[in-house]
Amino acid sequence: MVSGWVIHAVTIDAADPYEIASWWSRATGLPLGDDDNPGDPEVMLRTKQDPFLLFIRVPEGKTVKNRLHLDVNGTDGRTRDQEVERLVGLGATVFDDRRQPDGTGWVTMLDPEGNEFCVCRSQAEREV
Repeated sequence: MVSGWVIHAVTIDAADPYEIASWWSRATGLPLGDDDNPGDPEVMLRTKQDPFLLFIRVPEGKTVKNRLHLDVNGTDGRTRDQEVERLVGLGATVFDDRRQPDGTGWVTMLDPEGNEFCVCRSQAEREV
């Protein structure tokens, strides 16, 4: 047996944990923790299993590129491009468009607090 550890949470620094966790909840469809409220210093975004997303208040603002980011795919049959448009409608911004003419590539986006994440092709798009 290999000893080691299990990733329990991915923690994201935030100016307003409840607000940014609520945005990610709308973006992902994942619910907030049952006892999370506006003004809380940390707010959990529940996943079906670990790791969950934990947003914690920090005093300093974001100043440089994230060293770690999430890569996401659309669900419910949405393509990468449809997911990008949906997320823009929720308040994300396109930061770096790496889509290629042959359909490969990704789009780096920023959430409302400026955290980078990438929208990749869906499983169906990768199987074509």
